[in-house]
Amino acid sequence: MSVLKINKDNFESVKNSEKKVLLDFYADWCGPCRMVSPVVDEIAEENPQYLVGKINVDEEPELAQAFGVATIPTLVVMNGGKIVSQSSGARPKQQILDLLNG
Repeated sequence: MSVLKINKDNFESVKNSEKKVLLDFYADWCGPCRMVSPVVDEIAEENPQYLVGKINVDEEPELAQAFGVATIPTLVVMNGGKIVSQSSGARPKQQILDLLNG
């Protein structure tokens, strides 16, 4: 499954997803975000059981604020509409998968 571009208009449907959700908060100018982005894309392609979305903090500051994002990249895992884990900074693929499976 491909990565969804998430904004305030489609966020409610993502939040209420039956699947576990991985959110990647990023900015285009952020070097570590550019390192994590292809890893997140790969996880989305290899794991259709998850809903994977990216949120550009410059375009969606309200969503970033709602999640308390102070550092990017920030990865958030949601299940049943609730945050189950959150991690800031670049992470290797296995650590991101561990967040999802934790």
